Order: sequence, then C-alpha cells, then structure tokens
Amino acid sequence: MTAPAAPAQVGVAGRLRIGLRLATLLGWLLTCLLLYGLRALLPGRNRVAPLFLRGTLRIVGGRLHVRGTRASTPCFLIANHLSWLDILALAGATGTAFVAHDGLAGNAGLRFLCRLNRTVFIARSERGTVGEQVGQLQQGLHESGVLTLFPEGTTNDGQTLRPFKSSLLAAVDGGDDTVAIQPVWLDYGPDAPDIAWFGAETGLANALRLMARAKPVPVTVHLLPPLAGQERNTRKTIAAAAREAIEAVSTGAES
Repeated sequence: MTAPAAPAQVGVAGRLRIGLRLATLLGWLLTCLLLYGLRALLPGRNRVAPLFLRGTLRIVGGRLHVRGTRASTPCFLIANHLSWLDILALAGATGTAFVAHDGLAGNAGLRFLCRLNRTVFIARSERGTVGEQVGQLQQGLHESGVLTLFPEGTTNDGQTLRPFKSSLLAAVDGGDDTVAIQPVWLDYGPDAPDIAWFGAETGLANALRLMARAKPVPVTVHLLPPLAGQERNTRKTIAAAAREAIEAVSTGAES
C-alpha cells in the first residue's frame, strides 16, 4: 500500500480559491437552512439536505456523474470510501442518509448538519453494543428510506479496497427481499490517490488542499446491480458479494 505524497504548499492562487469557496459555501449554507425551515412546514420528506450536499460538492470543485439506477426504497447502499467528498457525491446522487462513527457527533456544527440528513451515529469501538447498533441502522433505514454504510470502516488510499467488516450488515441479512442491498463504486479515476484522505493527513488539511485545487475533481457514482439470492443470506455473504462486485468493476475500469 502506497502512502500519499506530502502535500505541496498552497500558493496565493490556491488561497484565493479557498477563500472564494468558503464564502460561497457560507452563502449556500444560509440559503439551504432557510429552505429547510420553510420546507419543514409542509408535509412529506424534507429533501433540502441532499440538495445542500450536492451543491456543496459543486462549490468545492467536484463534478458529479452517475451511472446506473438506484434501487427502489427501502434501499441499503454499500460503498467504498476514500474521501469526505464521498458523502457529498452519494447524497447528491441518491438522496441517502449515512452511518457514521460517533466521533463526528463531538463537533456541534457537524452534528447539527449530519442530523439534518438523518445520519445514524454508532460507537464502532464498543463491540458489546453491536446488537443495539444493528437496531439503530434498521430504524435509520426505516426513517430515511435510503441508508449508506462504508464497510471498510475508514477511508482507503484510493488504490486498494480494504476488507469489508460485516458486523453491521446484520441489519439487512436474513433474506428479507423487501430491502434492496446495492453495492456502489465511487470512482475518482486517476486522481483517486491524490483525492484520498489517508495516512497522517488531517481532515482539515485534506479539505483545504482539495479546495485549493484549480483542477476539478471528477467523481462517478456507479450504482451496481442489487445483490440477490444467496448473496443476501448472511452478513458475511453480503460483505463478500458487495466487495467482489465493487472490486470487479473497479479492476475492469483500470485494465
């Protein structure tokens, strides 16, 4: 596994791009908070949060492309994970909520924004609460209709898939065909190693580095065929089948 190269110093032009993008993000956030409050007065599901995330991706330089079709709800998405941009791209493409570790809930601002998008927070370090966590995921899927899990448990280097952890996939095992289980490949093309948030780089450093880029960040969300039959029998068969599907399409694209 190759560690990412040390980031280059951000020049004057990069600093200007960061400042402009941050100012634009602030305006976009305030606009969407107003829209969210107004939409909350009406019946039905409030879809302003995915709109905010998709717009945020565009502002920070992302260019979203979608291939395939999201399965009908309820739908449980299983995706590879290499950047915080994954959240923006997936939400923008599918309207999904997410499963996140409870460390993010320690930041009041992030916790507030995550709650608006129905994020399910779990304590991954506490193995004794897996049964409770599975219940949280099932409830989150019921409330959101579409829920995404990153079973690698952390971001990768943009070149190699980590092993998929299966414990939380117990939320959708047992052959219940009423819930679609759909693998998703997040594809950043040849830029993936540079985009990846990996190694000793902090989240803030990665965010500033990407926002300083003049070159757009291409990201393609590949919605792969849902799992079927024996692939769905247990949490372990789900993890293996989803990883195999993602690895197959990503390897095929590189060859």
